Amino acid sequence: MLLGARLRRLRERKGVSREDAGYAIRGSHSKISRMELGRTAIKERDVADLLVLYGVTDDAERGALLRLAREANARGWWHRYSDVIPSWAHPYLDLEEAAGSIRTYDPCQIPDLLQTEEYARASLTIRDQIRGGTARSETERRVALRLMRQRLFARSPRRTLTAIVDEAALLRFVGGKTLMRAQVEHLMRVDESAPVELKIVPAGRTSIVSAGRPFTVLRFHQRTLPDVVYIELLTSALYLDKPADMEVFARTWRRLEGEALPPAASRTLLADLLRRL
Repeated sequence: MLLGARLRRLRERKGVSREDAGYAIRGSHSKISRMELGRTAIKERDVADLLVLYGVTDDAERGALLRLAREANARGWWHRYSDVIPSWAHPYLDLEEAAGSIRTYDPCQIPDLLQTEEYARASLTIRDQIRGGTARSETERRVALRLMRQRLFARSPRRTLTAIVDEAALLRFVGGKTLMRAQVEHLMRVDESAPVELKIVPAGRTSIVSAGRPFTVLRFHQRTLPDVVYIELLTSALYLDKPADMEVFARTWRRLEGEALPPAASRTLLADLLRRL
């Protein structure tokens, strides 16, 4: 998806039609369309030919895009869990792993990368029930997948996570007070680590912007690649990367940061909540 989005922008900047681009790689305009939407595998040879057509001569940019083409065709580490992951969520796992920074907002629950095992199990069980129920063994595999994502993030020193969470999510006792106490303690420990920044929007704030629903913004080390906004729905997901969409979410994020407490004050709020649990 990232590669396709970048190729589309290069083509449009050069004023090349899909038909001409398809001819250059011995294909059709529909193949170019599928490539640009991330709906088909992309051969490294085709990318190299398109970069010539689009006039990309910078070695660093060419190298980043060709490397992305190689990585795009490799199976993700999560492949062994693919039978319990909705197909529309598969791209997100690759994007999350490739992202240099992750910014996530959730008004309803603790973000996936900050959940304890018990909280993850409770929230996934509720979600599975809403979607029609599933075998407990499948839920446990989804829990294992979520924990693996956390471990991979922790092992990647160049990646950062900024999470903005509504206080209401902390007051929603998923799985009971004992479970939530352990979750709050976990948040206090996690927020002390360098690559993680947690900011809480106090429940008493009255001017909070309405962001609609949870969203995650993924940014990549290769700045030639566009940011991607991920919005998960009950039965599908949205992946947004158009500049107009990104500007709206950038403004929304700035408003949310303005409403949220800074990390130190957020830890104080967590400590106060812990005393009351």
